[in-house]
Amino acid sequence: MKIAKLISLAALVLAVTNVLMGKGIPARRVIEAKAKGKSVDKETMRLVYEEVKTPYKYGIVVRGKGKSKVDCPSIYRYNGKWYMVYIIFDGNGYETGIAQSDDLLSWKYLGRILRFREGTWDANQVAGYIALQDHTWGGSYELQQFEGKYWLSYLAGALKGYETDPLAIGLAWTKRPDKPEEWNRLRENPVLHRDQGDRRWFEDTTLYKSNIIYDKQQSLGYPFVMFYNAKQRSQSKSIERIGMAVSKDMVDWRRYGKEPVIDNGRGISGDPQITRIGDVWVMFYFGAFWKPKAFDTFACSYDLVNWTKWAGPHLVEPSEPWDDRYAHKPWIIKYDNVVYHFYCAVGNQGRVIALAASKDLRIAVE
Repeated sequence: MKIAKLISLAALVLAVTNVLMGKGIPARRVIEAKAKGKSVDKETMRLVYEEVKTPYKYGIVVRGKGKSKVDCPSIYRYNGKWYMVYIIFDGNGYETGIAQSDDLLSWKYLGRILRFREGTWDANQVAGYIALQDHTWGGSYELQQFEGKYWLSYLAGALKGYETDPLAIGLAWTKRPDKPEEWNRLRENPVLHRDQGDRRWFEDTTLYKSNIIYDKQQSLGYPFVMFYNAKQRSQSKSIERIGMAVSKDMVDWRRYGKEPVIDNGRGISGDPQITRIGDVWVMFYFGAFWKPKAFDTFACSYDLVNWTKWAGPHLVEPSEPWDDRYAHKPWIIKYDNVVYHFYCAVGNQGRVIALAASKDLRIAVE
């Protein structure tokens, strides 16, 4: 009897050890991507550009308080008002704030929704981006619920400083997306990070901003599709590319495809935002250092997997004193027949959030 108990105890210890060591758990594997689909023709790309272009710069719409910097806006509609979730950097690390607007031009800061906390994997970096938004171009731009909750994904890490490696991706939810209240973090660990078994060659250092869409048609066999940029470090140079992951429940995520979907070979391709114009998926993203400075551009796809990159004029680029260094990190919507292009501007006013549009809004305001 004692021998049997000892054997059972030994088996239990071995099982626990195997779990802790990652043994006995099904290996994470990259999901094979669909076969290469057709590219988007030049005329369709041109028509998309004509639809989304924003040649008129309105100016700065959100500034940090004191010496803090602001970054990475994402905009949504809730109960008839507009809200912006954005990053606040105070020198220590990223937190996430929320602001409210009636007209998309004047913004009132409400407070923080993701804050620093001690002794966790995300202690000093919590940069949130809204998820599951109505991605229809010119649509409601409201946040869709899953399991009765509103969601966001966030870039996070434990170390202080400006985007200090390594960074990973976490998830959080709330039932009150209009309040400056702390969102509930999904787990005590990230959903995607660089040390997982299905890590791909282009994401060996850090994972950055993510955008999750709710694809109810399940084009890829999954309702939730995430796009994010990740960094590969090679010969002392860092290159960022955009890849995909998919999920059936917003909790368990698997990488989709072995290759990035956006790769410009050098510099940064980052901060994707997905919208749908007719039968074309459009990804807004920013580029930096594979062309001068930092700017916003786009790519198009029919299947979410195979993307055709726009090679024409940038959607925004440095041109004003307040964005003469970087004009990048887009969030673009169409409302009341006007295209609003929010972006991070870096220039003589520090790091701020600015707005460009498809018509001159300064005249409308005056």
